[in-house]
Amino acid sequence: MILYWFLLLLIAVVAYGVGSMSTMVIASNFVFRTSLRRLGKGNVWLSNFRRIYGVWGAVRLLLTELVKDALPILFGALLLGFKGHADVGRAFAGLCLVLGRLYPLFYDFKGSHATVCMICMGLFINPSLGIAAAVVAAAVTWFSRYVALGTLAGTLVLVVASLLLVDNDLVLKLIFIAAGLIFFKHLPAISRMLNGREFRLSFEEDITYKLDQKF
Repeated sequence: MILYWFLLLLIAVVAYGVGSMSTMVIASNFVFRTSLRRLGKGNVWLSNFRRIYGVWGAVRLLLTELVKDALPILFGALLLGFKGHADVGRAFAGLCLVLGRLYPLFYDFKGSHATVCMICMGLFINPSLGIAAAVVAAAVTWFSRYVALGTLAGTLVLVVASLLLVDNDLVLKLIFIAAGLIFFKHLPAISRMLNGREFRLSFEEDITYKLDQKF
């Protein structure tokens, strides 16, 4: 039992730490030599990264983000897999990853939407969950131009689909907690959308940057 709790603690530290690291900030600072927080909307969201560095830059960044988020989830599955709790390891790591993205230690606990974390968590628990969440999130974001609304819609689909596809009660609870955190974080955005003050995604670029070939 002590070993089990130690492994959970190790997973939490690694997943939260990885979630707290923003690929967008790292790419902005070290690849483009600019500060993402000082350009565009001044936030570390993917929409701001795309606005500044272009669609192609955002796509490549998104793929990098998916790989980064997959690592702690695989780590969680590996550590708890020997006890036959790989799904719990994935879900718990996903929850800590979401927590790190929403409230990152390295950026004054001011995080982003956690859309990629939510999708990645679903993909590794059950591929159908992640695919459904990704499709809905992308479609709602595209038609509404609200990234926050797309994230909330994708998260809701993930929860509903989990009820149909996941038979592990503990995994379900971890998914529900992660979804609850995402909805709680987006309460201000929901208020802004209702009042027509929420940022809407635009395909205009503020500054034209070309991706470094090494990125």
